[in-house]
Amino acid sequence: MRTWRVGTFSMGASLLFLGIFLLLSQFFGMNLMHIMISWWPIILVVLGSEILLFLFLSRQEKPFLKYDFLSIFFVGILGTVGIGFALLSTTGVIDKMDNVLKREERTMDLPALEKKLSEGIQRVVVETGRYPITIEGTSAKEITMFGTYRALLGKEEKLLANAEDYVSIHEKGDTIYVKVKGLPTEMAGPFDRHGDLSATLLIPNDVKLEVNANDNSITLKPRTLISDWTIDQASHLSVQLQNSSDVKVTATDIQDLEGNREKWEITEEKQNEHPYEEATIKLATFQTGKGDHSLTITNSYQLSFSTVD
Repeated sequence: MRTWRVGTFSMGASLLFLGIFLLLSQFFGMNLMHIMISWWPIILVVLGSEILLFLFLSRQEKPFLKYDFLSIFFVGILGTVGIGFALLSTTGVIDKMDNVLKREERTMDLPALEKKLSEGIQRVVVETGRYPITIEGTSAKEITMFGTYRALLGKEEKLLANAEDYVSIHEKGDTIYVKVKGLPTEMAGPFDRHGDLSATLLIPNDVKLEVNANDNSITLKPRTLISDWTIDQASHLSVQLQNSSDVKVTATDIQDLEGNREKWEITEEKQNEHPYEEATIKLATFQTGKGDHSLTITNSYQLSFSTVD
């Protein structure tokens, strides 16, 4: 008579149920990690049922259980793996890994920022952060910021929920301070994530503007400027100024000047020590119209300047 060893049936049933789950996952698009988390309790049910069934069917007055230790060891490994997945799921690691595996590089719209100017506001100070930015003048009495960002994202994931996630704005006295904070980053080994931001900032052209570019690229389109603007420490500054403007442009400590250089009045130029480097422009001016308003550019490496109708 064949001897029944507890564990043999459990191992077979465990493999059968696991195979069925995996097969169904192929047809119904079930998540593999969720299967590994949810199926393992069946092992305990099957093993317990096998023991009870043996005791019930045994004709011995005092039945003696015989175990198939190799099968139980294999079943134990499967159960341990399942318990491990379950424990990791409670810590959020499984969900994090699942989200990372589904990420793709996507371009999303920035949540728009709109801030109406209060009465008495005469100056706006902008800290650009570490991303290039376009600054345009507008006749509207509000500060607006919009654009796009690009990062590795899951299908249902958004890196930014509102404008406060990437820019802060504070009002103090007659001044509004705008600081671009940048995108959230992750520094966790395989979960590292960085993003790029491309934004346009609209500033009322009748208030004073001071921009600290933090050695980043700036595109400046003042349109009809009727106030004084200052740009400091831009790695590359591109300025598009309307011919109808009444603006005097003053550039100091500029390494490279591109576009209609013959129209500039360069009053002071300093030769650099390295023979292959161009001379530093200590002072250069350019004027459209009467020059009633000023655009001051300081401590910038490269300046590209053009006028449009």
